[in-house]
Amino acid sequence: MSLDPRSAHLFPPGLGERPREVFRHLVEAFLTSGEPVGSRTLSQRLPLTLSPASIRNVMSDLEAMGLLYAPHTSAGRVPTEKGLRLFVDGLLEIGDLAPEERGVIEQRITRTGRHVEDVLTQATQMLSGLSRCAGLVVTAKQDSALKHVEFVALGPGKALVIMVSEDGQVENRVIDTPPGLPLSALAEATNYLNARLRGRTLDGARAEVLAELDSERAELDTLTAKIVAEGLATLAQPLDSSLGGPRTEEKVLIVRGTANLLDNVEAQADIERVRHLFDDIERKNDLIQLLELAGRGDGVKIFIGSENRLFSLSGSSIVAAPYANAAGHIVGVIGVLGPTRLNYGRIIPMVDHTAKVIGRLLG
Repeated sequence: MSLDPRSAHLFPPGLGERPREVFRHLVEAFLTSGEPVGSRTLSQRLPLTLSPASIRNVMSDLEAMGLLYAPHTSAGRVPTEKGLRLFVDGLLEIGDLAPEERGVIEQRITRTGRHVEDVLTQATQMLSGLSRCAGLVVTAKQDSALKHVEFVALGPGKALVIMVSEDGQVENRVIDTPPGLPLSALAEATNYLNARLRGRTLDGARAEVLAELDSERAELDTLTAKIVAEGLATLAQPLDSSLGGPRTEEKVLIVRGTANLLDNVEAQADIERVRHLFDDIERKNDLIQLLELAGRGDGVKIFIGSENRLFSLSGSSIVAAPYANAAGHIVGVIGVLGPTRLNYGRIIPMVDHTAKVIGRLLG
């Protein structure tokens, strides 16, 4: 597993060994409890012999560096986003998963079956359950074998093409038709395509059908052949559900376990934060773009709070890792989404191992 390497020079000047230990233990205590951490709590955790007064002085220095802040009127401190980034990049001790945890991940994913989307959905659900956060994955849309294609007249100059996949997906597209096209031509186009596409993917059969049309071996009249070609061209363009039209490349976002984000939400500020987070999830295109950043290079990537524009209001974090296909090409990203108070030390190896298992399955 590899995180972006960060060297010691990233630590602020003056952050010596003692302040670093105080800072590390404070962040670890905060990530465990979610509560502001006071000097008395730290004096019990620290291996150093420091009085609460000395710890308070160190905490004040860390606050002046922008690494801690005091929420409301609390005497305790919590890390800022800058502090969390420093902790994750330079102080976090990342352990390995226990053999039984590895076994659980591999068993839950591999027992799903051979459909890629089933594997990814199960992996996302599994990550959500183990992390008690939301699991998410971005992948290219998978072509499914077709069960039925049909042309339906909509009115003068328009027809609806309905494509039903064997896995139950249904897509509808509107195409232009020549003036005066008889209904019999749509029925003939329907029968012609069903005879050639049923049980095959559109990409797998499209070139063959077009070649048959070009060679005039299809035994279709000119208008019907034109409708078939138009239908194939339109169906071959992925549909952008947010805009209602085709685009050149389609990504699928799978999110599971958003209800986990409501756990332990009590304060009004937490409720507002989660509301903003749900709004962030609704902006799927932005979330997909963010996750695709994690696919640029190897290893786990971590996005903390307002470091990314998408989470400027919700104060959330993503831990994500890319996975590759049999050819070694990165084809998707899987990860965990939750509050900035994530258990990074546990979630990072969990996400990393899950991505590697998916890669092996795709191979």
